[in-house]
Amino acid sequence: MDLIRAMRTFVEIADRGSLTAAARALDSSLAAVVRTLAALEAHLDVRLMNRTTRRVALTDDGRHYLEHCRHILSSVQDAEDALKEGAAEPVGPITITAPVQFGQMYVAPAVTRFALQHPRVKLRVLLHDRVVNLVEEGVDVGVRIGALDDSGLVAQPLGTIRRVVVASPALLAARGEPMHPHDLCDAPCVRFSGAAALAWSFRAEGRTLQVSVGGNLEFNHIAPAVDACVAGAGFGLFLSYQVRPHVAAGRLNVVLGAFEPPPRPVHVVYPHARLLPGRTRLLIDWLKRELGAEGPAFAGEH
Repeated sequence: MDLIRAMRTFVEIADRGSLTAAARALDSSLAAVVRTLAALEAHLDVRLMNRTTRRVALTDDGRHYLEHCRHILSSVQDAEDALKEGAAEPVGPITITAPVQFGQMYVAPAVTRFALQHPRVKLRVLLHDRVVNLVEEGVDVGVRIGALDDSGLVAQPLGTIRRVVVASPALLAARGEPMHPHDLCDAPCVRFSGAAALAWSFRAEGRTLQVSVGGNLEFNHIAPAVDACVAGAGFGLFLSYQVRPHVAAGRLNVVLGAFEPPPRPVHVVYPHARLLPGRTRLLIDWLKRELGAEGPAFAGEH
């Protein structure tokens, strides 16, 4: 039995949650995956997984062994990378995902700078405004905004992003600056489709405050909503990076800063801390420097 191959198969089954999904990911047959797992359990003389027709679940021994497998496979990968990379030059593919606008503004430029420094790494950037399942979709690294669910991913913080209300100087000159969120109830507001079109959240006296807003403009995309606010069509609620260029240029002003809700965290996430090629660890460290608290991307966002 090829023990390293068996370990890789076992880790893939654990990550995918089913024998069929693991077989598909490994480009192997279901029968071959079942035989490999059975051979590994026979070799170890322990049951690693409880299996049903649809799902598999790790036993206590399986969970313990899985961590050792991750560590061993990571060491093997590092050794292979070192041979491929020669004089410590990283080589190989990395796929990274991020939200569309945030990715365009910050992640893609940081990845481009990384690519210029490491020309032998093949980088693929996927920008989506949805939560990408890194394991199922074969993505190595993700950048996510907001609270993370208990997904089993490793997460390292990059910083925080505020939610701000903005308006054009012309609108503020005509209507005056709101002093309290309730002042927005009878003001024109540029809204988004869905729940956010009905009420905006604020923080007042330590409690969440929901304020109903109205207006004759509603969008399902950020860019035209920001443009409408710049044109003076109403107040808008955005993540701070979405309006940062306009605020810096004086085309929009931030109002009601004392009532902002808690900022949203930004993380770089990736699966399996112990099963990372050297090139991927290098990119993660690069993103933490470029996008983190000491990097240029979030100046003024924290």
